[in-house]
Formats: sequence, structure tokens, C-alpha cells
Amino acid sequence: MVLDRRMLEALGIDDVDQLFSDVPDEVRIDGLPLPTGKSEMEVIIKVRDMLAQNTTVEQVPSFLGGGIYNHFIPSAVKAIAGRSEFLTSYTPYQAEISQGMLQALFEYQSMMSELTAMDVVNSSNYDGATALGEAATMCHRISPKSAFMVPSAMNWEKRSVLKNYIDGVGMSVIEYCYDPYTGGMDMDDVRSKMTSDVCGIYAEVPNLFGIIDPNVTKLKKEFPEVPLVVGVNPLSLALVRPPGEYGADIVIGEGQPLGISMSFGGPLLGIFACRSEHVRKMPGRLIGMTKDHDGRRAFCMTLQTREQHIRRSKATSNICSNEALMAVTASAYLGIVGAKGLRSLARLNMKNAKLLMDRLDPLDGFMAPMFDGAHFNEFVVRTPLHPVKLNKLLLRHGIIGGMPMHTHVPRMTEHMLMTATELTTMKDIDKLVIALQEVTQ
Repeated sequence: MVLDRRMLEALGIDDVDQLFSDVPDEVRIDGLPLPTGKSEMEVIIKVRDMLAQNTTVEQVPSFLGGGIYNHFIPSAVKAIAGRSEFLTSYTPYQAEISQGMLQALFEYQSMMSELTAMDVVNSSNYDGATALGEAATMCHRISPKSAFMVPSAMNWEKRSVLKNYIDGVGMSVIEYCYDPYTGGMDMDDVRSKMTSDVCGIYAEVPNLFGIIDPNVTKLKKEFPEVPLVVGVNPLSLALVRPPGEYGADIVIGEGQPLGISMSFGGPLLGIFACRSEHVRKMPGRLIGMTKDHDGRRAFCMTLQTREQHIRRSKATSNICSNEALMAVTASAYLGIVGAKGLRSLARLNMKNAKLLMDRLDPLDGFMAPMFDGAHFNEFVVRTPLHPVKLNKLLLRHGIIGGMPMHTHVPRMTEHMLMTATELTTMKDIDKLVIALQEVTQ
């Protein structure tokens, strides 16, 4: 109490409540309205009852995707990532005592580099959306112009994060249209909007509609001077041509499909890769392999291009952290599944999506898919009911429906994005078809 009084005197106040004098009286409360204390058993029962109100993908079939997916995660992945050496670690500032974490991140970078066919991969960003924002500002550093081209059909959250990133740089966004028949980019619209002020162009494979767009592979040939940013679903790269093989300058993506739980939408994993000639302009940090004083293999952080390590005027990003644990998780997942396993998994995703597509298309009032292009594991369906209403009806039947498209593409008011993964069974599809027939009659 003596110490408390001295603190008050040092602050020049008589009572601790004076610290809150700026808080209006009408929003103040006397004490916190907390319930009486409970035993451990009572707390567990109470929390269990609260959680029981949720409907989870472990209980009912789910056809929801659009960025975060319900994939099978081997138990060994969680066991490895849950070890205290990884789980409690933060940024490995002291390389001499962080060799395990540094090596795990180095392995992540190496495997992602092979998967994307890119020269350099950083040790992660927060998520796919922030990776896009960082990619746009990096394009501005590569080519100091002010316009960045993106698809008009893009997840609204990515668009929002991108806007926050580029506003301070004085950049603007130019949106190009999609082909209403194939779902891919409208190349004529891209050509008409490609001006001398464009510092970069962003395309997704697969895109928001689940389309594997072949036009993306032509962009670098047609616009060789414009930095190309390609957004990927990393799982699809086990089958489709990697962006590094068709000239991508930067590759980004959401790494959640690589062994990371959905967890109500986070934490996620931002993939970020680039060509070696751009590495000095890359955000984040890289882990390198070197030798110690005795000539033994060792790992260290290198090219730490951020304000916490170097002068702010030379920093490429002010993001002071990353998703190291999620990168370790992805590293463990890729190591356990292996190259052949990843290809088999990607094929199964495509196969199940095709099975789902073939069952939905014959239903009255439905059209699946909306676009003629090749799909990965999701596709757009035209529905006879508004997707929000349809999802509510499906939930009553114990089914989590697809993603309503109007939130991302306003004109798509009667369209839903349906997703299938390796966890989608024929029983799930049968249950969905029966429910759709009942609720749309």
C-alpha cells in the first residue's frame, strides 16, 4: 500500500479512480458484473453446453469453401506442431538457440519453393490477403508506377486488405472483367486497361470461381515488362503448372489447406515467393543455411528487410511478425503427405468436385457449373432460391451449404460457390441432393 501511495503521489493524483476521469460517467459501471465463482467441473460443463450450440463440420457435411477448406489433417501434424519447442516459440531472433525452429522454417521455404517453382520463399506472412497487399507494394518498388490490376471477381476481404495497403503508397486499383462463359479473365478487357501506369497485374489460379484459367500463363508473354503476381491454392499446385514456369514474378497464396485447421477463420498462413532478382524488395524474412565456427551446418535469419532490423527508410515492410507456427505446421504436413500423396489428394479433390457437379446439375432450377472452364475443387452453381435463404434451409437438414457469391460479385445474386474436398463422401452428396429436392419444391 505504501508503494501504491507513492505511485499516486508521483502521478499527482489522490485516488486511482482519477486515472479514468476521461471515461464518461454514463458508460461507467461499479464493479464488473461477473457471476459467482464456479468449480472446475462446473466450468467445464458450462463451456461444453455453450460449445454444443455450434454446428461443426465434424457433425454435418460441409460444402463451404471460398478460401478456407475442410481437409483431413494427419494426427502426426498436430503432434509435431504442438510440441512446446514450436508451440511456445516466437520469432527466432537468437539463431544459436533456435536451430530447430530455423530448420523447420528453412524446410518450409524449400518445399514451397519446389511447389511454386519460384526461386525464393519467405518464412510466411499473416495470411493470403496480407500477402496480396505486400505483393502490390512490392510491385510498386519493382516498377514505381501507381496502378495495380486485379480481377473484378475477387474475395471482398482480399480487396479490402489490398486497399488498406496501397492507400498510403498513393496507388490505385484497376479491375479487369471475367469472361461470362469460361469464368476466366477477359483478355480483351485486360488489354484495354493495360496502361503505362500499371506496376503489376494480379491473377488467381484457381480463381474465385474455382476455374483453372489458362489465360494466366499467357500474361507474361503478352506483357513482359509488367510484374506478374499469381495467387494460388497450394494444394492445386500438385497437379497444375506452377507459376514459376510461366514467368510469375511473385507468387502468393493462402496456406491453410496444408494441414492447418479452419479454426473459425484463423490463424492462417500467407505464402509469399518471388524470383531471385527481386529478393531485395521482398517483405518478411528469409531463413538461410550456413556453417558455424566449427564448420557444422547451421541456420540463421538473413535478408531481414523490415524496420525492426534496419533503418526504416530501407525497410520493405513494417510487419513485425509472421505465422511461424503455421509455417512449421505446413512443413510437417508436406513432409508427411509427400509428393505422391499430395498429387493423389489433389486428384481426389477434383474428382469429388466433379461428382458433386454432376449430381447438382440435373436438379430443377439448378445449373452446375456456371462456367465452362476447368475446375479444381469448387465451382459456381445457379440456384432457384437466394443462396442465403437456401443455406438456412439446408442447415435445418444438417448440412452446411456453399458460399453465397453476391458478397464478392454483387451481380451474382442467385449463385453459390460449392466446394468438395477429400472429406466429401458420396453419402454427403446424397444427403445434399435429397435436401435440395425437398427445400426447393
